[in-house]
Amino acid sequence: MSQNQIVNKEDLVVRFAGDSGDGMQLSGTLFSDASALTGNDIATFPDYPAEIRAPHNTIAGVSGYQVHVGKSIYSSGDKCDILVAMNPASFKSNLKWAKKGATVIVDIDTFTAEGLEKAGYTTDPFTEEFERDYTIIKAPITSFTARIGEEQGIDKKTTEKSRNMFALGIIFFMTNKSLDQTFAYLERKFAKKPEVVKLNKAVLTEGYEYADKLEVIHSHIVSIAQAEMPKGRYRNITGNVATAWGLLAASEKSGRRLFLGSYPITPATDVMVELAKHKSLGARVFQAEDEIAGICSAIGASFAGALACTSTSGPGLSLKSEALGLAVMTELPLVVVDVQRGGPSTGLPTKTEQSDLAQALYGRNGEAPLVVVAASSSANCFYWAFEAARIALEHMTPVILLTDGYLGNGSQLFRIPKMSDLPEIKPRLATPNDPEYRPFRRDAEKFARQWALPGMEGLRHRVGGLEKCPDGPLSTDPENHALMCHNRQEKVDRVANYIPEQEVQGAADADLLVVGWGGTSGALTLAVEEMNKEGKKVAYTHFNYICPLPKNTGDLLRRYKKIVVCELNNGQFAGYLRTQFPECPMTQYNKIMGLPFEVGELKAEFNRLLEK
Repeated sequence: MSQNQIVNKEDLVVRFAGDSGDGMQLSGTLFSDASALTGNDIATFPDYPAEIRAPHNTIAGVSGYQVHVGKSIYSSGDKCDILVAMNPASFKSNLKWAKKGATVIVDIDTFTAEGLEKAGYTTDPFTEEFERDYTIIKAPITSFTARIGEEQGIDKKTTEKSRNMFALGIIFFMTNKSLDQTFAYLERKFAKKPEVVKLNKAVLTEGYEYADKLEVIHSHIVSIAQAEMPKGRYRNITGNVATAWGLLAASEKSGRRLFLGSYPITPATDVMVELAKHKSLGARVFQAEDEIAGICSAIGASFAGALACTSTSGPGLSLKSEALGLAVMTELPLVVVDVQRGGPSTGLPTKTEQSDLAQALYGRNGEAPLVVVAASSSANCFYWAFEAARIALEHMTPVILLTDGYLGNGSQLFRIPKMSDLPEIKPRLATPNDPEYRPFRRDAEKFARQWALPGMEGLRHRVGGLEKCPDGPLSTDPENHALMCHNRQEKVDRVANYIPEQEVQGAADADLLVVGWGGTSGALTLAVEEMNKEGKKVAYTHFNYICPLPKNTGDLLRRYKKIVVCELNNGQFAGYLRTQFPECPMTQYNKIMGLPFEVGELKAEFNRLLEK
């Protein structure tokens, strides 16, 4: 191909869609890995169905995986430039995510009369209007793959599983990428099954060569700009794996063995799965029979001196609430990782939402304050897991770390830090035979108690769910209860003295301040940047420390006449800020559809507010 046939682009969005068994997650992962290895920044968004093995070629069973690659990537992108649809159902449900003018690749072998009817079509979907708006590639993916399988003597079931490689080969040709990285992956993955390696290599190559023979594709080949990143060792990492690694790093820096007591729940299970791989690093993972047993085992491990954690999602956090109150009362360090999903009840298990903030802040009986922090990207889940553990150990308090399905299942490039570059963590361990030790004697600055471990000489004591007095004995005295409630709140409030002040991006005299928290950071950052490039005056502040808030939060908010709080719920953070700063005028923009924000919808809302 000649050089002038290649279009240079700053970024590109590719969306893979098919049935749950079509390997769309793997295709997306392999494309994102190959892109990262060739110098692109990346962000991904897996879009799983909630149903377990829904009927073949039905809307309910469609699984998607979106990959955004380019020079500087903040989010997984809005609409896609290239859509791969492996059957009529995935075509029907995902065409809305394709830009006008996008390239749409379909497995035309699946567009039979029966397949179209099952997906809900009554007429041919490839209308004249559709073919005007999109570039359509009707690839015979199934038949080409079947022929290769027959030639190699591979059974039909195994052959069908490699259809995704044909589609991936087309994408590699269109994005001007080599097949070498994927060949190496296949050789590693199926080292003990050489026939599977041979089949998948052949199908991948066939897809690549098929694309080379199509004249229409030659005018749609793109070269994607490389990212400008500091030198270091990088990997493509999901938020759940990054969270697990952050906890492991905190364990090493604190000198406390890591214990995770958890129960599997979508979309948080991979935190537990990842930690279970690292027994050699001192991690101990206990898969409990239910959510309550999981957190209670973690509280026991904390009492014994471990960096204790439990992982869950919204329904599990509900079940853990009574035990969380016990952790607050005993003032033991505990990290609770909540990978949020759509609720209430079972809700939307595979979809993202910022649905648990109110529960994290208030979801316990009595006055039970604790620290709440939130990660804001898949990669920085590592640092916020580390920070949650640091606060828990140094301030003797439970800490809830909020991530979400978008961060936990999505992935980004992650620059692996050196352990020497991470801050030290200094647990508040008591001194054996300290004659002044009392269970709830407090540090003058942090207002945190000391951590006396079982077996420490001369430090026998009692803690538990009943109210105590500072010296340790049980007490139902009204004045003492008021004092202890005040002290526990004061300890959490003083965490604000040990966290950074809140920062703002953009002009101090901006006409609009955009406020976000947690996993919405990517879309909000890009929306504000684009608006400022268009000549608008928009500022942006993003919260990771939720409770307590940074000390300068009130002063910051009071500087702006227009404030909009954007979140993936019906306004939980906006309501929280109004209780703290009722004098600040705030509007809110909410989305509660199980989907992340799109840059386009945010800009439309911000422009509406500016013109109001």
